[in-house]
Amino acid sequence: MPGKTTTKPRITKFTNCRLVRGASLVIDLGGRILAPGLIDVQLNGAHGFDFSVPCDTKEQYDEGLRMVNRGLARSGVTSYLPTLVSSTPEVYWKVLPSLGPTGATHQPEDGAESLGAHAEGPFISPGRNGIHKPAVLRAAESFEDLVYCYGKDNLSADSPIKMITAAPEVGKMMEQIPEIAKRNIIYSIGHSDATYEQAVAATHQGARMITHLFNAMRPFYHRNPGIFGVLGQSDRRRPCYGVIADGIHLHPTSIKIAYNAYPDGLILVTDAMRLCGLPDGVYDWTNGERIVKTGARLTLEGSDKIAGSSATLIECVNNFRRWSGSSTAEAINAATAVPARLLGLEGVKGSLSSGADADLVVLGEVDDPYSGLTLTVDQVWKLGVKIHDNEKAVAA
Repeated sequence: MPGKTTTKPRITKFTNCRLVRGASLVIDLGGRILAPGLIDVQLNGAHGFDFSVPCDTKEQYDEGLRMVNRGLARSGVTSYLPTLVSSTPEVYWKVLPSLGPTGATHQPEDGAESLGAHAEGPFISPGRNGIHKPAVLRAAESFEDLVYCYGKDNLSADSPIKMITAAPEVGKMMEQIPEIAKRNIIYSIGHSDATYEQAVAATHQGARMITHLFNAMRPFYHRNPGIFGVLGQSDRRRPCYGVIADGIHLHPTSIKIAYNAYPDGLILVTDAMRLCGLPDGVYDWTNGERIVKTGARLTLEGSDKIAGSSATLIECVNNFRRWSGSSTAEAINAATAVPARLLGLEGVKGSLSSGADADLVVLGEVDDPYSGLTLTVDQVWKLGVKIHDNEKAVAA
């Protein structure tokens, strides 16, 4: 598969591997799995760095990003949307210019690349805020309110922002969805108390995604199915939906129900925070409150509110495969092909088709006595260059 390079072109040939093609694995000599690089569309930070916390200088912030990018690549994530929690306008103005798509300037050794920022809030429901600080939440009465909050230069058609999570029922946000979509920005329903009817109306306005389904939204009820109910629609407006398969945010059966309702729309996300990879303990958060890390579980200190995740995307892929009854290829697609389709990058990312970016992961399989067959990230290739080899790292 060709890879973009600043030096001479090259062709790398893979043999003795299984390729992810559609919803099946094409077996060639019974070797390891060759899959597209993983894509995470909701990632708040990792390796001690929080995207929502500005540094003293842009240079310091950008160095933190580079550290995250290299760390993510080691876990198989080659592309992602750096996600900002609800913040003040001053925070957005300061950090968004660093979070846009890196595109042609990205080099393989840089690790994972940003495909654009995900602004999760602050136009969300105060009653479904999760751990988003109530004091910074806003309600939009016009599109100018979004322009002021995020910054004019951050809302253009080629702006740093790729996705906005907002509650359609708050203020006049419903009226702003077409303008958001017109600027090539994905509108995602989330942190919302929307009824089923309001959620359907949002999809008719142009909403294309649901942020972490079931979490921070009106629960399913048999007389009002809420946001979850839009998965039962049969028309083309049915949105994709994010699922956090970390074993904490959702019960495995809830994931299976959602998957059976609309298999082609499920996108695995981590919702990971900067604590991913750090030891257990109590840590300061962005708004003066603190978060308790106990294994993969993150909670707001003094409460049982879930405060994000510290699971990796490959862990979510393994969990989802076990719980949903999906095939291995379908589980991989939920973290590759489906997010690529949502982002308008079919045939570029999340694919092994000719002409796609050569972002690749080589996956091994181990038989865990407790969890069963488990995928492992053995190698990572970015733009045709091998940037991580776990076997060599273990040997070293």
